[in-house]
Order: sequence, then C-alpha cells, then structure tokens
Amino acid sequence: MPAKTAESVDDLLDRIDHPQRAAIDAVRKAIRGADKSIVEGVKWNAPSFRTTEWFATVNLRSKDGMQVILHLGAKVRAKQKRPDIADPRGLLKWLGDDRAMATLSGSPADRTALAAIVREWIKYV
Repeated sequence: MPAKTAESVDDLLDRIDHPQRAAIDAVRKAIRGADKSIVEGVKWNAPSFRTTEWFATVNLRSKDGMQVILHLGAKVRAKQKRPDIADPRGLLKWLGDDRAMATLSGSPADRTALAAIVREWIKYV
C-alpha cells in the first residue's frame, strides 16, 4: 500500500471551500514572506506555519475578520515569559504568556504589520 501523502494547505482550502479564501491566501503569503525559513503545512486541520517548531495557525472558524493564533510551539513550555513583541497596530490579544491571537481587518497595512510581528515572534520559537 502506498504511503499517505500529507495534504497541502491549498488542497485543504479547496476541499472545505472556505468563504474567506482570498483573505486567507493573502495572510498566508504575508506570513510566508516574513522570513525565508518559514514553511506552511496543515496542522490542527488548518493552515499552519513553522520554522523549527509550529508557531502560527489560521483560525478557519473566525467570524470576526481574519484571525491567526501565534504560539511558541506545539507544547506548552514551563515558566514561559511573554515575548516582547512590538504591536503598533494593536493586532494582538494575548491569550497566555505563550500565545496570542492576531485579528486582521483585511487591510494591506494589517498584513504588513502581521509580517513584522511574525519576524519578531519566530526569534522566540
């Protein structure tokens, strides 16, 4: 029996026919473009991004704009201190010391700000 191949993010989004596909694709491009070490894949049944660890996941269930969950790996780290991340547009809502939710309006300025946040975030992953 042949090995099962991993589903690509494009395959996932095609399969679920998400109503915010264009916005999701724009956010994916912004995150991937933040640093050449970032790769995407399907993790937690959603578009997710990694360097050495998974650090971001697009919230496909969001009804309030586009949301990206930023985290410091798949497992909680003991005694994790909140990363010092600049957020001049106020995109981040901290959900704990190891994770935050970025809510984007869909504007190009929000995607540019998200890319800057991601560049800082991956230093902590």
